[in-house]
Amino acid sequence: MPAACRRRHFQAIPISKGWHMTGDDFAVELDKVRLRLGTQDFELDCSFPQGEVTAVVGASGSGKSTLLNLVAGFEAPDSGRVVIDGQDMTAQDPSERPVSSIFQDNNLFAHLDIFTNVALGISAGLKLRAEDRQRIEVALARVGLAGFDKRLPGTLSGGERQRAALARALVRKKPVMLLDEPFAALDPGLRAGMTSLLLDLHAETKNTVIIVTHHPDDIKKLAHRVVFLDRGRVVYAGSTADFFATQNVKAVDSFLNG
Repeated sequence: MPAACRRRHFQAIPISKGWHMTGDDFAVELDKVRLRLGTQDFELDCSFPQGEVTAVVGASGSGKSTLLNLVAGFEAPDSGRVVIDGQDMTAQDPSERPVSSIFQDNNLFAHLDIFTNVALGISAGLKLRAEDRQRIEVALARVGLAGFDKRLPGTLSGGERQRAALARALVRKKPVMLLDEPFAALDPGLRAGMTSLLLDLHAETKNTVIIVTHHPDDIKKLAHRVVFLDRGRVVYAGSTADFFATQNVKAVDSFLNG
């Protein structure tokens, strides 16, 4: 695959000069993926560089969450391939894919304490070894939740619940992390704290992060690259700097200046 998002189908896509790599440089590739959901068609042909943070951006209904669902395995394409770490994962179940997902609602079980919620990232049956328990304690401490082991999710703030979800993703030790507007429900102060934490963790783990966001500030602070979707198609793929300088793509201009 010679470029991050091929121009074969989308002639209007501006491609950053620095985003032409060999296939080995990509952690995730959507190779000519086609999908119809209801009355909407999605045509996604793009790739995500290994070890970088890529923001997936676009108006509501443009296909951002659908893109993540295709990578995670919650949606199956009608045609095309989903390739993760060089392996064709198109037919693999979500549990078999080397990805962790964090959603806006954090997906914590209200009746389970924080330790147990995080432990589910290691073993769905909660069969934990001593080293697993240590790993959970380390992850909780790393996200600022040391001592929160026995707390229930309902006793935590929104930011703390997202930190718990992040700890669960950390213990899974997957090379790709998917985040679907994880900070959307947080106030500006909590959002800034979570952004800083995510940057610190990425610097340590060097994993590939794909984050859906509506916030330009998140893009500027977090992302090396941007994939912009409009009505189910990629209309921009390139560096963050070039994204904010883009002037010839109507949907991008509307997002940045609307």
